[in-house]
Amino acid sequence: MSEQNFDLVVLGGGSGGYAAALRAVQLGLTVGLIEKGKLGGTCLHVGCIPTKALLHSAEVADVSRDAAKYGVKTQFEGIDMATVTAFREGIVASKYKGLQGLIKARGITVIQGEGRLVAPNTVQVGDDRIVGKNVVLATGSYSRSLPGLEIGGRVITSEQALELNFVPNKVAVLGGGVIGVEFASVWKSFGADVTIIEALPHLVPNEEESVSKQLERAFRKRGIEYSLGIRFQSVTQHENGVVVTLENGSTVEAEILLVAVGRGPVTAGLGFDEVGVAMDRGFVLTDERLATNIPGVYAVGDIVPGLQLAHRGFQQGIFVAEEIAGLNPIIVEDLNIPKVTYCDPEIASVGYSEAKASEKFGADQVSSYEYNLGGNGKSSILGTSGSIKVVRVNDGPIVGIHMIGARVGELIGEGQLVVNWEAYPEDIAPFLHAHPTQNEALGEAFLALAGKPLHAM
Repeated sequence: MSEQNFDLVVLGGGSGGYAAALRAVQLGLTVGLIEKGKLGGTCLHVGCIPTKALLHSAEVADVSRDAAKYGVKTQFEGIDMATVTAFREGIVASKYKGLQGLIKARGITVIQGEGRLVAPNTVQVGDDRIVGKNVVLATGSYSRSLPGLEIGGRVITSEQALELNFVPNKVAVLGGGVIGVEFASVWKSFGADVTIIEALPHLVPNEEESVSKQLERAFRKRGIEYSLGIRFQSVTQHENGVVVTLENGSTVEAEILLVAVGRGPVTAGLGFDEVGVAMDRGFVLTDERLATNIPGVYAVGDIVPGLQLAHRGFQQGIFVAEEIAGLNPIIVEDLNIPKVTYCDPEIASVGYSEAKASEKFGADQVSSYEYNLGGNGKSSILGTSGSIKVVRVNDGPIVGIHMIGARVGELIGEGQLVVNWEAYPEDIAPFLHAHPTQNEALGEAFLALAGKPLHAM
């Protein structure tokens, strides 16, 4: 049995883990990064990157169908899944190669294998003990199911959905959150009939309600069906498909059932409990500075309760490295981390919804303005509808921005700065946006809240 010693040992090479490793070596720390699979984790290999590659193929399919109205003569002849897969895999392979090169160039020691925490400062990998002055737990997440709902056959998760080599004729999607609506959007663009089953009253239920309602209207217009407010009861499989039964007795028949009911933490059997790390339903509990109850042990990413987003993992990994190095980094609450859902139309948000802002500050202390993208020239050129809603505290800062429409995910960077820097609409209003851009829609909302609308009433 050999022993290796580092300033920092990171268990898990996904978004949070490798971000912690990269920032730590920048700060002069030695780092051992333990990963049982491929560096990059869920996001790079079976999450963010490959799904967005699929969504781009879906966008191209939709544009080719509508090309004639733009004066472009072309024909849509169908989806070649082999080529779609090659495109997706090529993107992932390129990013993976780049990440491997970056990790190597920074001088990070990568230990390949499954690690288990055996002491507060020690992770065992096979017969080797990897010892650190500090340890970061970053073991990621897995696709969850519901109690009694077994994955297998025609009942699949997002990982299996990525690998499908055909376009199903009809798909049932269990879950109307981010993963569910993104895959529903892809399959509809590829030519499948899609039905989403969501137990809560709205699709993307964690978003501003007005945004959820606009997405529902847009999906209805696209021909994507959905059942809201009725819980899943059971599914049976047969040779050619599945029959999904809901609690009210209604049924949905489809070729496959995608289970998209969220992700769970990968922590079981990794020694966290035995070492005494505080846990709750598999999640690792931390304080606001991401420290666990065990001195010198931190946790980042999807195993920490809250948003499960790759860029949250990046932020937390950087934060912990700087915390260990004594830099006292600022805390960014989950509320102020930007979120993007890449269906068609896209959704992007940061900060309080109007309802949550009213609860926090008082309904009489909150106002909002919703700018319709119908008034935005670039949105009209793109052929998208939607809106941008800005929420502020009266005579105070902007506390929330909520958007729906094609490509609005590209606008959330500005939204993040405005909310996190607690900007007032009056302060932003003089800085107009380039014309014609979709960014102008944000500017119009700021102008309206500042009391001097330009193209808005």
